[in-house]
Amino acid sequence: MAAKSVQRVIILSPAHPLRGGIASSTERLAQELQQQGSEVVILSFSLQYPKLLFPGKTQYTTDPAPNELDIRPVINSINPLNWLKVGRQLAQLQPDLIISRFWLPFMGPALGTILRTAKKRTPAISIGITDNVTPHEQRPGDKALTRYYLGGCDGFIVMSKSVEEDIRKFTSLQPVAYTPHPIYDNYGPISSRKAALQQLGLPEGQRYLLFFGFIREYKGLDLLLQAMALPQVRSLRLQLIVAGEFYGPEAPYRQMVEDLGIAEAVIFRSSYIPKEEVGLYFAAADLVVQPYKTATQSGISQLAFHFEKPMVVTDVGGLPEIVRHGEEGYVVPITPQAIGNAISDFYAHGREADMTKAVRTGKARFDWSHMASKIREMYQRLKTPNS
Repeated sequence: MAAKSVQRVIILSPAHPLRGGIASSTERLAQELQQQGSEVVILSFSLQYPKLLFPGKTQYTTDPAPNELDIRPVINSINPLNWLKVGRQLAQLQPDLIISRFWLPFMGPALGTILRTAKKRTPAISIGITDNVTPHEQRPGDKALTRYYLGGCDGFIVMSKSVEEDIRKFTSLQPVAYTPHPIYDNYGPISSRKAALQQLGLPEGQRYLLFFGFIREYKGLDLLLQAMALPQVRSLRLQLIVAGEFYGPEAPYRQMVEDLGIAEAVIFRSSYIPKEEVGLYFAAADLVVQPYKTATQSGISQLAFHFEKPMVVTDVGGLPEIVRHGEEGYVVPITPQAIGNAISDFYAHGREADMTKAVRTGKARFDWSHMASKIREMYQRLKTPNS
């Protein structure tokens, strides 16, 4: 029998007007929980990152606010007095369930203190959705900050099995449940290729690959650029669209393009992509490439599923759990040669139609109802541990 809905849920997470995948997916989760009968309040950040620590141009989106969500920007990530205040406010809301999103050790002190303060004043169950436990770019003190956050949770939802393994390096006490990252189905309908190319100002007679999202070293854009220079890929006369804001130096990538002699094959759209334009880039592309050097799960894969695009992903973290090799795309070693071979195979053997059909069918695996159900099951398990 399916678990009943939880009456009152408080979510600690970035949300509108903060931008990014975690904010967007939290809003979508809140909508799903509301549709299934829960009352939901999102306690977001009044200050998420100090400007000194934020690598992008802005933390805020100009997209319209999501409909019918109660979002309260109250958390200051660097003010301990604020953490105590928010913890007390959270308890006064009398939640049945507290869900917190954790993606970076920097957030450990704020979220951990809020959870501990609230739990002293309410019997609410605390579940952490851990996007990452071990960060892609590690720093001294990360383990202590992460451990402090984890100690404020009764159980965890993970979206890749590698994150579950990381949690078990810290604790064997709290239960962990796995469910794949749901699709980003809140980015609008699928556009036609012709209309997308017109709006993006790109010629129709060209074939396009897409690298999408914030650009950081671990995402392996350098590997993809090297793959673009391989003879078997160069002969296809493709163009690679690099769409996203650089969260690090941009110049080395542009210099690599020049050094490899592939300037005519790479289109940089190096800025944050507004929500209403995201679908255009996916509609324009034949294949989405994620050449990551490390990963847990990826929202880009779930955008590709929503927009029904085959993928090339590297064999890291949870990516092989998402993309079925040879059906919905390719899972390859972390080398330019392997990435290039997959791209070449896709075009040389006319894989687009079959792989697109497989993606269209496979996206049902990632419906938001699955995550909502997993949360309810974890809540009931923690509420009645001996049942």
